[in-house]
Amino acid sequence: MKITALRTVTAIAAVLLTAGTLTACSGNSTPAENPASSGASQAPASSSAKIALLLPESKTTRYEAYDRPLFEQKVKELCPDCTVVYSNADQDAAKQQQQAESALTQGVKVMVLDPVDSSAAASIVEEATAQNVPVISYDRLINSNKIAFYLSFDNEKVGVLQATALDAKLKEDGKDTGNIIMINGSPTDNNAVLFKKGAHSVFDKSGLKILAEFDTPDWSPDQAQQWMAGQVTKFSGQIDGVYAANDGTAGGAIAAMKAAGVNPIPPVTGQDAELAGIQRIVSGDQYMTIYKALKQEAETAAQLAVDVVNGVTLTGTSGATDGVPTTLLVPVVVTVKNIMDTVVKDGFYTVAQICTPEYAAACTAAGIK
Repeated sequence: MKITALRTVTAIAAVLLTAGTLTACSGNSTPAENPASSGASQAPASSSAKIALLLPESKTTRYEAYDRPLFEQKVKELCPDCTVVYSNADQDAAKQQQQAESALTQGVKVMVLDPVDSSAAASIVEEATAQNVPVISYDRLINSNKIAFYLSFDNEKVGVLQATALDAKLKEDGKDTGNIIMINGSPTDNNAVLFKKGAHSVFDKSGLKILAEFDTPDWSPDQAQQWMAGQVTKFSGQIDGVYAANDGTAGGAIAAMKAAGVNPIPPVTGQDAELAGIQRIVSGDQYMTIYKALKQEAETAAQLAVDVVNGVTLTGTSGATDGVPTTLLVPVVVTVKNIMDTVVKDGFYTVAQICTPEYAAACTAAGIK
């Protein structure tokens, strides 16, 4: 995918202002509060701007539990009279297309889109752009030459961090040439492609042997579990580690191994720092996860959207992705050793949330209190 130079959001906003159609809101924070934006806000024209937030699915807990409420709260803070037009596509690209069309019909001024299918979503961008509605590609990169901004994490680095952590753990356990299973993410998710690429960049020169590899449709934990059950049977006693691209697929893989009586469970990676994943790390069932500061990502997206409404020029803090202004946030490895210094310190979870009665003893042993 090659993205050519884009019209800037400033140009789009100028056209909308000329036409008298751009609505704005009061209470916009200064550019210093949002490093992804620059320039001065235009005078408010209305207090009823609509901002679309389209998220891809609900199987991964982050979207409904964090991304949506954090985004909506920040928009409310920055623009009290703005309205967020929200939809979740439930992993259905056709449904997301319909949701986007509905949002455009409702007169949204900017669209924050996390695509189900990175390629299929290009048609949404085409339609939005034709109506002078800028599209911010949120978390996953949309394969379009017309997106206005790309906000995510360094997703190839996520794969590198996961694979490096697993490789180091196996070497620590004396399995320098151990056997691993790879459970990747959805093949329609551009992020999953990058996670996989980053992981392979480590594994392919590590001395570890990949016994089998699977791209998980729709990021489904159930499908990851079903596939892993077959691999446990096929490679009985040979699996030294499992690369799972996120906590959902990790949970599926661990469930399959437990059902087959595998003991001890080999080191398993993950991503998203889901509460269930953190608790599995505390109990020793999962080795690590990747913590992504979802609060920062969602609030930055909200700031970007409100800035578009107010005619502020958007500039990325990570340069550009093939001409598109880009901000890539930093992912962090979490193991049992640094839970207190990451997800607890940031207020992502409290100790009480993690250390329920089932995990109380393990929390005490790990110094989580």
